[in-house]
Amino acid sequence: MGFFDKLKSAVNAVTGGAATVTIQLRQACVVPGDSVSVKITATSTGAEVKSKGAYIDVFAEERVSLKDESTKETINRTKTTVQQTIQIAPAFVLAPNESKTFEGEFQFPANALPTFAGSICQHVCQIRGRIEAFGNDPDSGYQVINVGTKN
Repeated sequence: MGFFDKLKSAVNAVTGGAATVTIQLRQACVVPGDSVSVKITATSTGAEVKSKGAYIDVFAEERVSLKDESTKETINRTKTTVQQTIQIAPAFVLAPNESKTFEGEFQFPANALPTFAGSICQHVCQIRGRIEAFGNDPDSGYQVINVGTKN
């Protein structure tokens, strides 16, 4: 491995660029406590990637934005309501330029609030697929998902 190959490997570890990751949900709307089907695809961007597994990260937060009329200042506050990681696949190795797909189910956090957007506050839930690897974990980026209620 030459100097530039080592440099590229180090950059990929720091940026999470060693692999691309995508996530797909089978449902358009999820309900707290229900089983959710998911598919994660990881593709090496050129080098071998040793991963400790594939994961789903669920993150939800309340967001409030108020404008103080006397000072014209906008006050923004957030509060995390859910932060959970679920392992979907065990450790694996991606060969150079190889893709692997992992399908599984997980129980959506039962304490998740439904999605809503009011005039000054909202509740947003996001999900991402991620593979744990040396350095910065490659991930799909967070995607907003719709959380409903049971009838």
